[in-house]
Amino acid sequence: IKKMKFLLDIFPVLIFFVIFKIAGNNSEIAHEISNRYISNLVLDGEISNDQAPILLATLMAILATFIQILILALLKQKIETILWISLFLIIIFGGATIFFNDEYFIKLKPTVLYWCFASVLFFSHIFFKKNLIKFIMEKQLTLPEKLWNKLNYAWTFFFLCMGFINLYVAFTFPISFWVNFKLFGFLGLMIIFVVAQSLLIAPFLKDNK
Repeated sequence: IKKMKFLLDIFPVLIFFVIFKIAGNNSEIAHEISNRYISNLVLDGEISNDQAPILLATLMAILATFIQILILALLKQKIETILWISLFLIIIFGGATIFFNDEYFIKLKPTVLYWCFASVLFFSHIFFKKNLIKFIMEKQLTLPEKLWNKLNYAWTFFFLCMGFINLYVAFTFPISFWVNFKLFGFLGLMIIFVVAQSLLIAPFLKDNK
């Protein structure tokens, strides 16, 4: 179940990556498909060979997010609020990318999502005295209150940094590099952060056995 949930979590990002790569390696076919099925959604009705891969990938990412939620609903799994936020953002930024035929908007989407994460964690703790990291993990762990607070701030800072990293990569490097980094780079950074977090709470794990 955990493996399946992980696959569902990265499903839209994986679809975005795969479609972009396939379309990029078959530019003429991608251009033909884009003009046939997407051109009516584009403001000026024209799609170049260079823009076809990102537009196709963006459209499929939007559809994949809908499918992700549908699968969770069919499995009678709880659909987290953050997933609804992600759907809203991919519709807004993905839709703008397709409509204006401009990759700028889809590049912004991860940053906005990460900063939403950071804002929710920070403001919930400051104004509502609700530590969301503790709320999520307290059934598996028993930790001192100060450590829960540190973890909450650590995740807030992490998501804040992820947002800035996305901006730097998206608008400094070619889009093909950004697409690669969006999947592998962010996943790698997440794994490193989780490992570092595990080292921080390791001394308390014995007490939870």
